[in-house]
Amino acid sequence: MALFDNPFDAKRRLARGGCSCGAHASQAAHDAEQAAAPEGEAALERAVEGAVMRALFPHDAERRAFLRSVGAATALAAVSQFFPTKFAAEAFAQAGKPEKTDLKVGFIPITCATPIIMAKPMGFYEKQGLNVEVVKTAGWAVIRDKTLNKEYDAAHMLAPMPIAISLGLGSNPQPYTMPAVENVNGQAITLAMKHKDRRDPKDWKGFKLAVPFDYSMHNYLLRYYLAEAGIDPDTDVQIRAVPPPEMVANMRADNIDGFLAPDPVNQRAVYDGVGFIHILSKEIWDRHPCCAFAASETFIKETPNTYAALLRSIIQATAYASNKENRKEIAAAIAPANYLNQPLTVVEQVLTGTFADGLGQVRKVPDRVDFDAFPWQSFAVWILTQMKRWGQLKGEVDYAAVARQVYLATDAAKLMKQDGFTPPEATSKTFSVMGKTFDPSKPKEYLDSFKIKRAS
Repeated sequence: MALFDNPFDAKRRLARGGCSCGAHASQAAHDAEQAAAPEGEAALERAVEGAVMRALFPHDAERRAFLRSVGAATALAAVSQFFPTKFAAEAFAQAGKPEKTDLKVGFIPITCATPIIMAKPMGFYEKQGLNVEVVKTAGWAVIRDKTLNKEYDAAHMLAPMPIAISLGLGSNPQPYTMPAVENVNGQAITLAMKHKDRRDPKDWKGFKLAVPFDYSMHNYLLRYYLAEAGIDPDTDVQIRAVPPPEMVANMRADNIDGFLAPDPVNQRAVYDGVGFIHILSKEIWDRHPCCAFAASETFIKETPNTYAALLRSIIQATAYASNKENRKEIAAAIAPANYLNQPLTVVEQVLTGTFADGLGQVRKVPDRVDFDAFPWQSFAVWILTQMKRWGQLKGEVDYAAVARQVYLATDAAKLMKQDGFTPPEATSKTFSVMGKTFDPSKPKEYLDSFKIKRAS
């Protein structure tokens, strides 16, 4: 049932599915009902009514049975007597118009930025009253510098970057935040074709490998993978930072043996016949974060309504992208030259998870990349342990405090609830990386357990 449909209709269900509003089983069902949808204050009131009915009747069958027995008019009168939905809708509408509507958001042309990119051609920003220019940017250092200089209002960043910026790693410290994850999974280790018979990382001594940026999940996951195989990433191999758009060319020129990169870089290497996919990042850590929607603390404080509208756009776009039925449509929207500038088939292979691996096989991994906006603070704690492990972060650190300040799980949960989604009740969770459990309440013990590390 759509967010603005009538919750007092006994023939309709209130179950959510996978359309742009998160409420239908398909986008086709969503589109078919939009023409009749209410607008303005009526739409807000309908949304509040729907939320109330969901709360009163968690099981939809009970709601429909109740409506059939008493009738819609009686039910509406009863609910309105105890909960003034019109007043609540008015209060919701008064949350505040955006202080600033013309915005610039920087992005790197990779599929990790899918929600930020697609929100432009697919109208998610406009639905929140925003005129957003998404600006293709050459590299992560440029993204960082342009956001710090306020040339961009917000940006697509690597998940560790807001932490690094806040702590002054690689730049002057400035309070920075990550209110939403852009994507989970969606990376791979790709090797040059000449190494197709060297699949054991124990044999990679002397390799020259690339990652997009020092403060990246790619760097930390590659180092983790190598160290688990007994390879010291600082002495046994060379790891260099290469902007994603330049990685395939560097592999073709034999400047690097492989990379742990975001897509569609890996699939483009296969498409061009210069590399093969060795392992997907989800096989190292399933549902790990990669990229993020990031904004400065100053932007949030100075333009809170603009920030809320922008974050809501990203959350809604992420929800739409999480429905695998929408992936081909999204691929067509983001493949063009002004966005990813990639062949449509490359982008489709990444987003649908049906892809050629460069070794003659067609693999089907539906969650090769997925989209989940919730910024688990335990993700930040794990990233901090790896910053410490490899000597990027010195001295004592209050892991939990940094995670709370940078990964804004509370903001994400609030807006998710307002839009009818169900966010997690907790802000942290345990997870497994290459079979090893990470407990965010014990970061020091986790860090101490590694044999290969720079931290003392």
